[in-house]
Amino acid sequence: MTEPDDVPPGEVEPQPAVGRHAAGPPDAPGPGELPGPGAGIVALIDALDTLRARLGALRLPLETPGAAVARADLARAVDQLDDYLLPRLRAERAPLLVVVGGSTGAGKSTLVNSLLGEQVSAPGVLRPTTRAPVLVHHPLDARWFTTDRVLPGLARVTTDRSDAPRADARPASDAPPSRSLRLVRSDALPQGLALLDAPDIDSVETANRELAAQLLGAADLWLFVTTAARYADAVPWDLLLHAAARKAQVAMVLDRVDPGSEQVADDLRRLMAEHGLADAQLFVVPEAADAGPGALEDGYLPEETVGEIATWLTGLGGDPEARARVIAATRDGVVDDLVRRAVHLADAADTQRAADTRLRDAVRRHHADALAQVDAATSDGALLRGEVLARWQDFVGTGEFFRSVEAGVGRVRDAVVDFFRGKPRQAPQVEQAIAHGLESVVLDAAEQAAERTYQTWRGDAAGAALLQGLELSRTSGGLRAQVGEEIRGWQSDVLELVREQGAEKRGTARALSLGVNALGVSLMVLVFASTAGLTGAEIGIAGGTAVVAQKLLEAVFGDEAVRRLSLEAKKRLTARVQSVLDGQAARYTAQLDALGTQAPAGDAVREAARAVEGAARAERSVRPAGAGGSTRAFSGGMLRGAGTLRRPTTDGVPRADAGPAVDEPGTGAPERRPGFWSRLLGRKDSGS
Repeated sequence: MTEPDDVPPGEVEPQPAVGRHAAGPPDAPGPGELPGPGAGIVALIDALDTLRARLGALRLPLETPGAAVARADLARAVDQLDDYLLPRLRAERAPLLVVVGGSTGAGKSTLVNSLLGEQVSAPGVLRPTTRAPVLVHHPLDARWFTTDRVLPGLARVTTDRSDAPRADARPASDAPPSRSLRLVRSDALPQGLALLDAPDIDSVETANRELAAQLLGAADLWLFVTTAARYADAVPWDLLLHAAARKAQVAMVLDRVDPGSEQVADDLRRLMAEHGLADAQLFVVPEAADAGPGALEDGYLPEETVGEIATWLTGLGGDPEARARVIAATRDGVVDDLVRRAVHLADAADTQRAADTRLRDAVRRHHADALAQVDAATSDGALLRGEVLARWQDFVGTGEFFRSVEAGVGRVRDAVVDFFRGKPRQAPQVEQAIAHGLESVVLDAAEQAAERTYQTWRGDAAGAALLQGLELSRTSGGLRAQVGEEIRGWQSDVLELVREQGAEKRGTARALSLGVNALGVSLMVLVFASTAGLTGAEIGIAGGTAVVAQKLLEAVFGDEAVRRLSLEAKKRLTARVQSVLDGQAARYTAQLDALGTQAPAGDAVREAARAVEGAARAERSVRPAGAGGSTRAFSGGMLRGAGTLRRPTTDGVPRADAGPAVDEPGTGAPERRPGFWSRLLGRKDSGS
């Protein structure tokens, strides 16, 4: 295969990923590189892929304590993996990505244009100025960014200038401006270095703010721009605190500083130290006025104004070992922060699981109590009162038949035949009375279960949030009809049991032909016949009623069959009531099911995080000095102003009485602030 012209000599063309976090091996080791780090990175990628899958399955929908923070952490963790960590590990030699971010009107676009000496990003007075982020790269580095190696969720638009799309530009489909990434080629950049002008972090548009944070999360190095008027604003420092927490490499630019305002830079350095950024580089850019050293020249800041920044970035781009160290420092910080974040997310997942269990248990408990309530009401003789008792007495009478029952089973058989011949038409009235009584008992129990479940959920923050907009304090509107249908079904079950039992005994054929309904009603009464809970005269009434029903059935089927029929009828009644209550309980549990609250608990995430921690430790232990960087010589351009000394300063702020800027004799490079490179690269400055 012919190697494309824009692939850097000696490097492997980066392959496009498939999806947001496609798998693939990291770059192959080059000549002279040890295989250890490559193998370690492969293991680290595998561990991170597993963690990405576990985080992707994680759901935190319930309003548990700290849930809002955990959701934000989850989104950041996924973004860290998709936008930066996995792409960076799979392409170690990709250019160092410097994201230029900051507040509205801080001058980010002007700074980028001034460093390049060309208009690649449109500055202006309207806010927000930068909507679609602009990524500027050396022409030979194009393939690193036209694929979805980095920021795969953004469509690509390729241009040479901010207002001149290329004829072969890749369309961005219907993506809005804030969800596309505009790529600009520039020979002014050294190969191996890319600048990304991000939207305002405090933009009035939410999408721009979110995109700005996402882009900064994908950076190898932050170049954070603020102004003398707004350097103490809360929003930038919230973002910078996150950078410090994950040990991101940061450089600060203090823009629009009036000459003589030394205290501004001093105060910013104090804030940087307080927020964990004491070692970050600070550049000071004087105010661009109509006259004076900071005035714009054809829309650009003067070279001496941006010279220190340009020299620093050009030197970083031209030093492969420096780039590798910056990338490794940021990458290691992200891995450590990701492990910490994942452990907290595992704890949040456990809290969610506990809340889900707690809410489901409340539903189960209250509806189980309702079933027990119905069971008690249909077992203690309570139903053999009122209308049911009256209709039963009308059915069996209290005279000759009752006396025949008292006389013995032998006479009962004769009385049964006479009874069936005389009064079978009364059976439907008893059956209807039983249905009405049962319906009231079940509806009352279901209503109490709904009320108690609602009160329990409302007293729980996780449950209260799920109740909003739902009518769950009462039973469903169609419950009465459902209960009536189930009771009629149960009564049909009882009649079928009687028929089945009669078919097994020849001697009962005549009785069955005369009164299946009467025997069925008697069996229903017997199901409710226990006298527990009744007092006084009620015991005698219910007890007598039960005796009549039992003797009637025993006269036909025998005592053993009657016991079996009674148990089976009660079992079927309980099953039908359980079905009704399960349907009512499902109105609550369905809210939890719809949210996916039963996703894997925190142990799976915690285990994956520990695996990442172990793989990272192993990779670092075998990492040789300078690993991950290309060894090619410096190529590409120099940023505008590189090699230009800044004017003499007092504590970093240009003095008004300073003469013109000059080059350092013999080198063409500016003086470097003592100690910076040693802090950044972990080595001594040459010549120091």
